[in-house]
Amino acid sequence: MTSGLNAHSTVTAFRGAALNDIRDSMKTGEKFSKEILFDPAGIATFAKASGDMNPLHHDAEFAATSRFGGLIASGSHVTALMMGMVSDYFADKGTNVGLDFSFRFQAPIRANDLVTIRWTITESMPKLSLRGDIITLEGEAVRENGIIAVSSTAHALLLQR
Repeated sequence: MTSGLNAHSTVTAFRGAALNDIRDSMKTGEKFSKEILFDPAGIATFAKASGDMNPLHHDAEFAATSRFGGLIASGSHVTALMMGMVSDYFADKGTNVGLDFSFRFQAPIRANDLVTIRWTITESMPKLSLRGDIITLEGEAVRENGIIAVSSTAHALLLQR
């Protein structure tokens, strides 16, 4: 488990992957995930550092009177962790670049929620003109109670070594 603000977290693969041949290491259906605890201090610090002054993210008294009943993580906080996780996962497999991410916010992530972020590779397609593979992924941030807070689709370019 890692803190929601920790930029040096470890991503755990469900299966090991060969490091030298990306086509052998990128399999459709491959999954990777990590758990993150969204503590109040991390939520407030990220919101303020990113310029999001919405009191739902840093003013506990105000947030307690809202429909959420307390502090909630900003969308940019959750999506930054989700995007960073993709980059981190592919980093040991070669140079990678995120091409696009799409997010759908379905439920709030509250202070002290333990969230599992998980990604699944849904397609790996060679892109000869870019000398790499375009990897398609589906992801989600799931609260401990099983509720999906954020869902995502993404494309990343993984360059040949």
